[in-house]
Amino acid sequence: MAGDNDILDTKELELKRVIGFNGTVSGGLIVHPDREHIIYPLGCNVIIEDITQESKQSILSSHTNNVTCIAVSNDGRYIVSGQETYMGFKACITLWDYTTKTAIQKWELHKVKVQALAFSADGKYVFSLGGQDDGSVVVWDMVTREPICGSPAQVMSAGVTYCLAASKVSDDVFVTGGDNTLRIWTLDRENRKIRPVNTTLGGVKRIITCIEMVDDQDEKMAYFFCGTTTGDILCINKATNILQFEVPAKNKFSLGVTALSFVKMSDKGFNMLVGTGSGIVANYDIGVAFESGNKVKAIFKHRQDVQPWKHDVETSAITSIAKRGAGHQFFVGTAHSQVYKFQYSNLTAELIKTCHSSPINDVIFPYGVSQLIITCQEGEIRVWNLSTGKELRRFVLANKTCNALAISRDGKIIVSGWNDGKIRIFGFQAKDLALELQHIILDAHNKGVTAVALTSTGNCIVSGGGEGQVRVWDIITGVDQNGKKEMRAQLRHSMKEHKNFVAQIVIRSNDKECASAGGDGTSIIWDLVKGIRKNVVFANTLFKSVCYGEEELQIITCGTDHKLGYWETYDGSMIRELEAAKAGAINSLDISSDHSALVTGGEEKLIKLWLYREGVVTHVGQGHSAAVLRVRIAPDTKSIISVSEDGAILQWRFPKM
Repeated sequence: MAGDNDILDTKELELKRVIGFNGTVSGGLIVHPDREHIIYPLGCNVIIEDITQESKQSILSSHTNNVTCIAVSNDGRYIVSGQETYMGFKACITLWDYTTKTAIQKWELHKVKVQALAFSADGKYVFSLGGQDDGSVVVWDMVTREPICGSPAQVMSAGVTYCLAASKVSDDVFVTGGDNTLRIWTLDRENRKIRPVNTTLGGVKRIITCIEMVDDQDEKMAYFFCGTTTGDILCINKATNILQFEVPAKNKFSLGVTALSFVKMSDKGFNMLVGTGSGIVANYDIGVAFESGNKVKAIFKHRQDVQPWKHDVETSAITSIAKRGAGHQFFVGTAHSQVYKFQYSNLTAELIKTCHSSPINDVIFPYGVSQLIITCQEGEIRVWNLSTGKELRRFVLANKTCNALAISRDGKIIVSGWNDGKIRIFGFQAKDLALELQHIILDAHNKGVTAVALTSTGNCIVSGGGEGQVRVWDIITGVDQNGKKEMRAQLRHSMKEHKNFVAQIVIRSNDKECASAGGDGTSIIWDLVKGIRKNVVFANTLFKSVCYGEEELQIITCGTDHKLGYWETYDGSMIRELEAAKAGAINSLDISSDHSALVTGGEEKLIKLWLYREGVVTHVGQGHSAAVLRVRIAPDTKSIISVSEDGAILQWRFPKM
């Protein structure tokens, strides 16, 4: 019997494209010093994307879990990235060579999570900050590639340290900040020590979320600025290590200051870009004015000719502001996984990247089309172009969740199942890719629609619900009294055998039979003409996915018992059972059009390609950092698409078998 032992001799699947952006990583979007590439994390990958040539990507894959922080050296030669891992394990820091796109060093000292990273001014050192379970700062030598020293990041009375920034003029100085803690550190290389000095805040207590160093403009004006959850900005004199002032005094930013970026010196002081937790990007002059009696007054004014920009998604924080060169253009990343390109002169924004920010419940290819995919998450259905990785169209329905999708063979109808128990039918135009809601089947299932499928003719829907029912609907099209096309659905059969949710439904090519995978440990083969059960298979599992095998005489199932099952459709008897995962559920499987290969994905976060007849794994893809929810083989059998809980869409090159 074949199983995981076969994986030892497998090859790696080639990752062709990644569609996604992890906007929750603070400072995770960076413009490379060559001004032609942006760098950002997605899952356990670091993506380098060419902003001058559409759709050109380099994917750095080495991490085993979510990338939590990224830094780039000032000369652009190196990238360093940190990850999180499981409790009790050490988190890895990876040093990458930008030119060759290869990992050249791995460091493991921090526990559980690497919170922040920074290169020193001339790139001699890398400073790293551990997460809440680690709480230490470490200095790494870029020459010897060894740690020099480390120290607890904060005193016992303070909270967690969240952010880190290196001086722009001195290799030996950096700053850390967090919950009621702010410290300037100096490296004593000879004695292999780092010595902290706590910043005097004069009784001000803040949780610091971001730090921007501005100590390279003027020796007399060596400052650094700290954004806080309170919604104000602290200005610290680096020379005296004392709080100089805090702005704004009134009308603080809602949901805190989440990103800061220095632009230039102006006659009023420091010109800064400010990003907030409520999605505002604004340009402010921050400085001091001396009044009579040597009184100091803080200046905090946004540019009169440019109004602050507001993100259109409520409560979507600005998590990154990355300047391109001298600041004529800059890029902004949001927690809603969107990337904007801004013109500094007038703060006009262009949306250049939009991605899923929550679990992707389903993904489908239009029949015979391999360059388009349709995905759904929560209340959104999106159409994507795989050649460019760009989103083409979107349908949004607030406060609802789309669970499943199906498309007709002619590509003109998309059927979707929703958690409110309704089936929504869309007209889909291939020319302009328009999504038009044409009909809603009310009360299709009383515990939400969890699975949908369409017959080859496109005039019949088979749906499954959370209560376990499988229903057959006839789609009837006609013309109303005004001469407009109208659509309605009529219930033909309602079949209740499953005692739990229906996870997936697949229809046989003759449209007379379908198979359903249920969460009650049964997979049922239905007669769609008579509306009765033909056969049923039982297993000690929650079935998650099902597909027809060779000549449609078999069905293949997978579920929570991490096994692949081959079953006869004639009598429901088991043909073979394969151990398909070491741990966790297998959430999805798909079979190639010639029935020669299977692909599976699940909680193991791996994509596995199987030979159907032999039952052995030939290729494994590592790239997801969250559970894989759906896998699909493209109609031309040249690529595999997988989607996951973290909103990532990964395209793999289908190997020559």
